[in-house]
Parts: sequence; structure tokens; C-alpha cells
Amino acid sequence: MSPLEPFGARLRRAMDDRGPLSVGIDPHASLLAEWGLNDDVAGLERFSRTVVEAMADRVAVLKPQSAFFERFGSRGVAVLEKAVEEARAAGALVVMDAKRGDIGSTMAAYAESFLHKDAPLFSDALTVSPYLGYGSLKPAVELARENGAGLFVLALTSNPEGGEVQHAVRTEDPGGRNVGATMLAHLAAENAGAQPLGSFGAVVGATLGDLSSYDLAINGPLLAPGIGAQGATAADLPRVFGAAVRNVVPNVSRGVLRHGPDAGALRAAADRFAEEIRAAVTSV
Repeated sequence: MSPLEPFGARLRRAMDDRGPLSVGIDPHASLLAEWGLNDDVAGLERFSRTVVEAMADRVAVLKPQSAFFERFGSRGVAVLEKAVEEARAAGALVVMDAKRGDIGSTMAAYAESFLHKDAPLFSDALTVSPYLGYGSLKPAVELARENGAGLFVLALTSNPEGGEVQHAVRTEDPGGRNVGATMLAHLAAENAGAQPLGSFGAVVGATLGDLSSYDLAINGPLLAPGIGAQGATAADLPRVFGAAVRNVVPNVSRGVLRHGPDAGALRAAADRFAEEIRAAVTSV
């Protein structure tokens, strides 16, 4: 795969070949303890290496949560750099879950950290927050296009606190759209004409129930947290996402990771989720 091939095209192929599944790499302290690892850099390294070695050659997406690496300072970031490099080398697409959002040169610097092809943390896509205004993401959008990367923009998240912002109605919008719907509309515009799939996706929770009042047809991927420990199941996906379900990338973290540190058990859990999701998607 050419590094400059658009992320959306690479993601579509990975989902078709490997199944539409993202597995989180979330080495928080309680999970390290469950694995019998110390909450230190050595434990972090063992955890991340095990996940990458077990799954990077079989799942479409690995999604490291940068905060759990950053808490160890520069040594933790070094572990993250290695995990990203090895995951991509094994064929998984890496979505860096960093939820960056700022304005001007600061947003440009965040973008360069994760979306410039020569950056140590270069990832196939980055999660970003648009709540300083969608236009504040322009540096990330431009650099992603330049380097064949993508973005996942927080739109309709599964955390209960998100509603006070994302469900707020914009009084200046003649259609009376809420903020989440406005973000979806921006993304649809970014993806206009892209084939087979645009590179600019939305984060939309799988736990949100019926979303038929939203236009999810953004011609881009929908990263859907909430499968597994948060209560959503693969069978819920068609009801939640409707006709857009084929472009959904469900993310599972604890539902897979709790089976570690045994690599075989991790692979088996990921395979089960991938097959359940594939069956639910193809049933529509």
C-alpha cells in the first residue's frame, strides 16, 4: 500500500479483508494489574507488545489511547512510537486516539505530531475534537490529505456528558440542526466524491440507540465505541446505524483485552468479535 493512498481507501480494503473491527490498546492501571503487570514502563511495554504481536496481522484497526502512554512521560511515548511502528508494519491501520483540538499554530503542531509522514508517531488516522469550531481543524484536515491520513471527529459520543454540547441546537442554523448533526454535515462535505470511502470520519457511539434522525451518510467511516464492556453488541449495529452500517468501524477494548495476557486468547476474542460484526453488517 502506498503511504499516500488515501486513508479511506486503505480502510475500506482492510475492513473488507480483515473484518470491520478496531481493537483498542488501552493500558490503564487496572488492566495492567489484571494481566499481572506492574504499573510502570516495563508493564506498559509488555502489554502493548503483546497486543500488537497478537492482533496487528489480523484486525483492520488498532487504536492506541495515547493518554495511557503519555502518563509515563517520554519513556511511555517511546513505547507508543514502537507500538505504532510495529502495528503498521504488520498490516494494521493505526488510529491514534488522542482527541486533539486547538486553534491556529497549536492545532498545526498537533497535526504534525501525528499526521506528518516523517513524524515518529505518524498514524493512519487521528481522533480530534471540533469544539473550538469545526474550522479550527483545518490544519489537521490539510495535513491528513497531504499525507494520505484521516481524521475521526467527535460528533455523537457515547459518554453521557457529551449531550450538553453535541445535542445543543444552533439557533443560527436555519434547519435547526444540533451541533452533532452539524459536524456530520461538515464531514460529508469533506468526503464529497471520494471513492470508495472518504478519509474523514465521525466518532458515533454504538450505545446511542436509534440515530435515524441523523444523516450518517457522510461517505466516510464511523468509529463506533461501546461494543462489549459498555453494553452494545454487534447485533445492535444495524438498528443504530441503519444503511450506514457498512461504513461503521466498531471499537472493542476491554471486551478483547480482558482475555490477555495469553496471545491465543486475545486472538480468539478478536476473531469472535470480528465475525459477529461481519455477520451483523452483511445481514442488512
